[in-house]
Amino acid sequence: MSERVDWIDVAKGICIIMVVMMHSTLGVEKAAGETGWLGTIVEFARPFRMPDFFLIAGLFLSRRIDAPWRLYIDRKVLHFVYFYVLWLTIQFGFKAPGIQAEAGWEGLAREYLMAFVEPWGTLWFIYHLALFLLLTRLLKNVPWLIVWLGAAALEMAPIHTGSVLIDEFAGRFVYFYSGYIFARHVFALADEAAGDRATAITSLALWGILNGLLVFHGYADLPGVSLALGVAGALAIVAASTVLATVPYVSWGLRWLGEHSIVIYLAFFLPMAISRMLLLKSGLVGDVGTVSLMVTLAGIAGPIVLYSLIQWTGVGKFLFERPMWARIDQPYRGREAMVPAE
Repeated sequence: MSERVDWIDVAKGICIIMVVMMHSTLGVEKAAGETGWLGTIVEFARPFRMPDFFLIAGLFLSRRIDAPWRLYIDRKVLHFVYFYVLWLTIQFGFKAPGIQAEAGWEGLAREYLMAFVEPWGTLWFIYHLALFLLLTRLLKNVPWLIVWLGAAALEMAPIHTGSVLIDEFAGRFVYFYSGYIFARHVFALADEAAGDRATAITSLALWGILNGLLVFHGYADLPGVSLALGVAGALAIVAASTVLATVPYVSWGLRWLGEHSIVIYLAFFLPMAISRMLLLKSGLVGDVGTVSLMVTLAGIAGPIVLYSLIQWTGVGKFLFERPMWARIDQPYRGREAMVPAE
């Protein structure tokens, strides 16, 4: 995509920060055996953290949904398949010695092959994006209300199979499809928030209070409530992003993170794991919440450093840009060579 919308990149920047914060905080708390203050923020964001990411990913799909199949598969599906397979292999390489020690070589091979059926680790989002893009194209001639109601029913149903593929599909497809179907209304909301920031900020404050009350009193996971909070939270991030897009320094940082969200998402796992291990073993920081924050910052900074080195040296661009051999249609031009996870 050659043209970018500032508030969308700001929203994606907020989302990727929340995602890294969630993985970092839960990992630190599990390793430390106690909870910290950052866990409260993570819990507050739980109803809308991934719904917002998926809703935003569907916003521009209506412009591409009627593209020829070959072009659509190449630029929408294979784009994410490439990054999933590549980074699955990279992540698997780091964890392979431990898996092999426990399950042997046969178990190691089985684990790797199963990752093509059952999304692996933090990469499930990339896996499901490719799946949602393909499914939405296949369903484009089905009346949207039927599809949306079916997706909403899946989100509200008590589907907890233990399978990441099934559970995340059931819980997330409605948000991606909503971004696709209701894109015009989402952009209208963004325009209204930009035109009346005072009302937007007041509405955000009221939403924050309501979201917090429902989350911390145990109602956020109730059927219907979870869907309402997911939609409301996603729209709140849209409104907040239009306001923040006017704040110069904050806007620049969030826009950069949003524009390079796939870089952060793919590469944060290693600096996150290393910083967590070092900080907890050092014992220099006793507060679990502060450790979680530091690990979050490391998880964001690590991919930025790696990306900057790649851009500077020109070595390793295949990590974040799909090479020519991995395309089945005409090559991308300019900035389309690396498309963020939208």
